[in-house]
Amino acid sequence: MNSKGVDKGRRGVVRLATDELSSGPWVYGRHVALPQEPIDDGSLVEVEDESGRFLGHALFNAASDIRLRWLSRGRKTDLDRPREFLLRRLKDADTLRRRVLKLPDVTNVYRVAHAEGDDLPGLIVDRMNDILVCEHHALGFWMLREDVQWALEQLYPGCRVVHRIPPGAIDAENYPRRELDAALEASDETVIEEHGLRYEVRPGAGHKTGWFCDQRENRLTVAKLAEGRDVLDICCNAGGFALQAARHGARTVRGVDIDEVVLARAKDAARLNRLAVDFIHCDAFPYLRTLTGETGRPGLVIVDPHKLIGSRTAFDSGLQKYLDLNALAFGVARPGALVASFSCSGLLQENQFVGMLFQAARRAGRDLRLLGAMGAGPDHPQRPDFARSRYLKGALLALD
Repeated sequence: MNSKGVDKGRRGVVRLATDELSSGPWVYGRHVALPQEPIDDGSLVEVEDESGRFLGHALFNAASDIRLRWLSRGRKTDLDRPREFLLRRLKDADTLRRRVLKLPDVTNVYRVAHAEGDDLPGLIVDRMNDILVCEHHALGFWMLREDVQWALEQLYPGCRVVHRIPPGAIDAENYPRRELDAALEASDETVIEEHGLRYEVRPGAGHKTGWFCDQRENRLTVAKLAEGRDVLDICCNAGGFALQAARHGARTVRGVDIDEVVLARAKDAARLNRLAVDFIHCDAFPYLRTLTGETGRPGLVIVDPHKLIGSRTAFDSGLQKYLDLNALAFGVARPGALVASFSCSGLLQENQFVGMLFQAARRAGRDLRLLGAMGAGPDHPQRPDFARSRYLKGALLALD
């Protein structure tokens, strides 16, 4: 691969099947005409409308239903030097995090680039102390990974860059599997700090990039309500909510998860921060069914499962799981309890999520009041023309 980017003279041209240009960062296959000449999947291409007018530059992949991912619109010269273009885009994203949001003042783990939200559709970059994790959802960015890495090294000198491909993207984007083992490497352990707590993580390994930095502000918001309460953190993962609750004066804290690996990390973090949390290895559904009577009923419940709706075909079954889980959680909470419930399923719209919560309350025979909405932190910017960018939805609720 040419680390200086694609030669403009050999760049392919892709024409849309219409003169109408839809909003949003993606163009689906049904809106794209077949290229007149073969174009390699993952290529950076020029895009024209049906009448042949230049529209912009995008990453092309004939193997994906997301046929085009826009990088730039309007100027033909924008991508003459892809490496410098990526440096400018990443620098803009970095400026927002470091100079505007001032995230390094409170943490050394945050999202440097949020794909579509930073006009880099298909590329996520998370910083974890001195390691940067690039998560490639688009084959095109994988093909440009040397240029992405060079740009990040200019912005974060001394930091190591590792690359990760989410399992679902390997098939969806038709990655060349024979290259992956050699190009993907595990990182070393590092210690991250978030709002006064430390955690040992392995960037690029496990769930997502290795840490859920999108919940940073929500963990603190919920923890400030924990003082004097018995807290139950369902699907606790590495203990982010549970440990902050313990730090903020909860009477007792329990964290439940079925994943033994993340629970081991949560226990290590509790020891590292000298906090008392009872971490329980169990599936959330049977565990909640064991909490009968008054014994063990929590006064603050966090419900933060993994993504339960992974595709449109799984929408109904996934929504039912959200309903069942929240109904059980509402049923075990004591009168006057607070519940913080979340969904990270991008296909689930916010109104559907809130409607599901009220339906779950009716099933549990509880009265429910919505106190506030939550979402991903500001280092996960959203596009108004792309509903999926508001993938994380949260609600703070009060029960009777």
